[in-house]
Amino acid sequence: MPYAVDSAAKVANPEPPLTSLSGAKARLEWLPYASIVLLLVVLYYRVGIKLVYDWSTLPDYSHGFLVPFFVAFLIWDKRKVIESTPIRQSWLGVPLVIFSLAVLILGIYGVELFTSRMSFIFLMAGLIWTFFGWAMVRVLRFPLLVLILAIPFPAIVFNQITFPLQLLASRIASDILPLLGVPTLHEGNVIELPVMKLEVAEACSGIRSLMSLFTLSVFYGYFLEHTTRRRVILALASIPIAVTANVARIVGTGLCVQYWDPEKALGFFHEFSGWVMFVISLACLYLVHRAMRLISPEKAQTT
Repeated sequence: MPYAVDSAAKVANPEPPLTSLSGAKARLEWLPYASIVLLLVVLYYRVGIKLVYDWSTLPDYSHGFLVPFFVAFLIWDKRKVIESTPIRQSWLGVPLVIFSLAVLILGIYGVELFTSRMSFIFLMAGLIWTFFGWAMVRVLRFPLLVLILAIPFPAIVFNQITFPLQLLASRIASDILPLLGVPTLHEGNVIELPVMKLEVAEACSGIRSLMSLFTLSVFYGYFLEHTTRRRVILALASIPIAVTANVARIVGTGLCVQYWDPEKALGFFHEFSGWVMFVISLACLYLVHRAMRLISPEKAQTT
């Protein structure tokens, strides 16, 4: 009976379960994405190492260590929206990928760190557009934009932003100090006191914390506010807060130079007041948020 033999053979050699085939298929589907991640590591590992080094050595961008964790939280927080977003692969993202690689090459061979670092954000947007569609890019646009906060601006750009604010802070401080009994002569970012000249760039670095304060205000607004308009207001409020903190620090340094000890004023007070003024700036940001809620409490509760 040949049929009996065939039945016995099937029992002896059962067919592999469908689950193993589906698992292997799933692994094969993720293989291209794993390959792309590996290529990204190969392309950007030197850029990433230098970026982490800058975070650890530049006080203006020490907040950079927090940005990747915040971006990861943003993606996790949007997981339901991401899962419900339809995937529509598009060739329209390929030109952005090519442009990003060209920017990376220009940044590496032109020794321009900012360009090579920005190319990573462009490349991520291009890859998401290509493999998942423009709708997914729109869902992840805020996490992509937040990554910019971790990238140090070129010195020429940063000085164009901060130096006018330093001049403004030094001018206001030179107007306040005479009211407190300290005569001053203001020239640019230098305030000449009876005891010594006080250069704002050396005596006070409150403006240097502008980027860190701005980044933390973005974090604060995301967690405690639900409307884009109010989050933008909180982020913009960090700018006058930083200027005010800088003015207070300059005034405090001038008073210490005049009435205490110039060496201690530019030493211990310089280091200690930086941390104190940053904490006070965070407190001012909280007060601005509370004022917003008092002015429009109903809007603050809308989602």
